[in-house]
Amino acid sequence: MFRDWKWTLLAVAVLIVVSTLCTLAMTLFTRTLIDGYILPLSQQDVPDFSPLGLALLKLAAVLLLGTAASFFYNFFMIKVEQGIIRQLRIDAFDHLMRLPLRYFDSHSHGSVMSVFTNDMDTFRQMVGRTLPHLFSAVITLVSTFVSMLVLSVPLTGLSLLCAAGAMVVAVTMSKYSRRYFKGRQENMARVNGYIEEMVSGQKVVKVFSHEAQAAQGFAEINKDLFRSVFKANRVANTVMPINAGIANLGYVLIAIAGAYISLNYGAAALTVGTLVSFLTLHKNFSRPIAQISQEVNNIAMASAGADRVYDLLDETPEKDEGKVKLVKSGSGWFWKDGDKLVPQEGLVSLKDVDFAYVPEKQVLYDITLTAYPGQKIAFVGGTGAGKTTITNLINRFYDISDGEIRIDDFNVFDIEKPSLRGSLGIVLQQTELFSGTVMENIRFGRLDATDEECIEAAKLACAHSFIMRLPDGYNTCIEGDGGSLSAGERQLLSIARTAVADPPVLVLDEATSSIDTRTEKLIQKSMDSIMKGRTSFVIAHRLSTVRDADYIIVLEKGHIIEAGKHFELLETHGKYWELYTGGKL
Repeated sequence: MFRDWKWTLLAVAVLIVVSTLCTLAMTLFTRTLIDGYILPLSQQDVPDFSPLGLALLKLAAVLLLGTAASFFYNFFMIKVEQGIIRQLRIDAFDHLMRLPLRYFDSHSHGSVMSVFTNDMDTFRQMVGRTLPHLFSAVITLVSTFVSMLVLSVPLTGLSLLCAAGAMVVAVTMSKYSRRYFKGRQENMARVNGYIEEMVSGQKVVKVFSHEAQAAQGFAEINKDLFRSVFKANRVANTVMPINAGIANLGYVLIAIAGAYISLNYGAAALTVGTLVSFLTLHKNFSRPIAQISQEVNNIAMASAGADRVYDLLDETPEKDEGKVKLVKSGSGWFWKDGDKLVPQEGLVSLKDVDFAYVPEKQVLYDITLTAYPGQKIAFVGGTGAGKTTITNLINRFYDISDGEIRIDDFNVFDIEKPSLRGSLGIVLQQTELFSGTVMENIRFGRLDATDEECIEAAKLACAHSFIMRLPDGYNTCIEGDGGSLSAGERQLLSIARTAVADPPVLVLDEATSSIDTRTEKLIQKSMDSIMKGRTSFVIAHRLSTVRDADYIIVLEKGHIIEAGKHFELLETHGKYWELYTGGKL
């Protein structure tokens, strides 16, 4: 705030002071109005109201100045609060994009989205409303306190006793409210996460007629949200009435004490105008204390939201100590190590690789393999055998626990992550399309690709014909992850997106699992063309993508138990033979 908006905030501070002092001037004018104008005029046979009229005009000018100051400081604070939240969202999203996949494995999408909506909104309210209100309240307290001392020291002492009681209430309540507000934000994130899961999984919900159970589940977590909000607001809303009661009690006591002093010691001790002004000052003195009490609760709520925002910002981003870059020059890829350019060959090797997602549960054991340039390596095995995990280690979605992975002659830890991942074209089993046109989704694979290159990639992936049947061809807009397209069509676009990237190494993670047999036959020849001359890793359950592999690796419980060509493995009558003859591939 103070780095980027210091001059605006300084102007806001000056305007708040001006607005507060103008309000105070109106209150102090009550004393002058009664003692200097009303009482003398009431004793005149022919009252002259011109001095009073001039004084009222001056007061009107002061009040107009205060109104203008209040308007402009609120106007400036809108700009400040929106600017700060805009930058905070940019920083948080940029940080989110640099977090490792482990973070997304342990945080639901709805919870992450809640940080950018509910949590940041509470933070925005604190910046735009709570902070200027607190500053205004402090200025009001100080200026009013000084004015009260000038008018009457004894009555000021009585007012301070009431203020102390109000502050004790505010501090005591704030200790409880922050805990409840934090629970409110956490339960709000749970609600958002549950809604996101149920909406994204709506087809599964309907297939299994799970609507009633889903609604019941939502009702339960929504009840938790209701309880936390109720408790938080119950504490927060108790502060204002209690402090208002204390302020009103103080008003009565000061009125009694002031009347006693004025009646018994005369106008020399306390005039009527002074007493009326002091009573107004006491109300003004109590109001900011009550306001501070309320804003303390708002700070507690904003603090709970800020905790979640800063929890995100404090997450450790992916580390990248790599210095070797992969650059494309002409039609080839080259490693740039310092000033040297080394042709990229596509040799991928793993040596004694161990890996565990969590320390107590190892997933891979002593994985050793070599994929020579242009080879097609297939991974087969049961669910959870470690097939996808190996490919995730090659592109450093996760880092190995032990061993070594090298591409050509470079350790993957020495290669910059953007370069490493840019050299690996990946087609996942689960397709992800983005809002935008078909052309934009294909170009996502390489942002500098021309329209002609995107069309050629679509033709290579056998996607061109169905794209041309869409209402606007390549300019057809895709919404909701391509819900209007079939699973096979979405996968074809995903393959086209990888093809336009023109990567040296391919990873196909059951890329044809969502495609029907007819479509698979159409794209198989194109996939062979895409893989030609490239090192390819294929995870597949269909025989057509395994039989022609240069090397087939059979995994079981994180171990390589068999390796060889299709017919070689069949002759051993081992695990691969069991899978093949059992029709489980």
